[in-house]
Amino acid sequence: MNHYLVLLFQYIIIILSAIIHEYAHGWMAYREGDPTAKYAGRLTLNPLAHIDLWGTVLMPLILLFGFGFFFGYAKPVPINPNNFRNQRRGLILVSFAGVAANFLIAILIGLGLRFFPSFFFSSQFNVLTDNGIIFNPWIWIIFINIWLGLFNLIPVPPLDGSKLLFGFLAGRAGRAVEFLRGAGSWFGIIIALLVAFTFLPYLANFIFRLITGGNIGI
Repeated sequence: MNHYLVLLFQYIIIILSAIIHEYAHGWMAYREGDPTAKYAGRLTLNPLAHIDLWGTVLMPLILLFGFGFFFGYAKPVPINPNNFRNQRRGLILVSFAGVAANFLIAILIGLGLRFFPSFFFSSQFNVLTDNGIIFNPWIWIIFINIWLGLFNLIPVPPLDGSKLLFGFLAGRAGRAVEFLRGAGSWFGIIIALLVAFTFLPYLANFIFRLITGGNIGI
């Protein structure tokens, strides 16, 4: 299997996982009383509704094929917390919904791989790459969704972890909340990337082994 086809497949997994992440935000917001995402046409799994030209297409493809690593995002789902029946609870649930969706995908497929290995590791899924490495798409789906879930839990703006923190600190640590909200998005992303490349590989591998029950890693 050509190296570039492997990269393309990884790109597709990441983008689809990010789209499910954003859909989960909109779905939970709607359940909490906010129809903004629905009226904006974003309460759908249609990829076209969630694509951002730069963040979903150009930047990630340039990074993946040019430098061998990936960073990108789907278009954020519009949310209006003023519509929530309970603003604090709504903020917490909506912020966690995207992360939960990624972890749910990882857990369901990971448990399938754990208890039905003969199916998930069958020859129809295992593909030999040009450099002699076995490529199994199920492993990548699990691992990428673990990574997305963990990355979005980092408590810096604009990631979901910061919004969860806002929700838990609201009314208790006003100055800290306002400071975090005032932090620049790209500054937050740089911090998140530093944390991700330093600590997340170890934590992601641990969670992967915990779910699948094995020592398989990427």
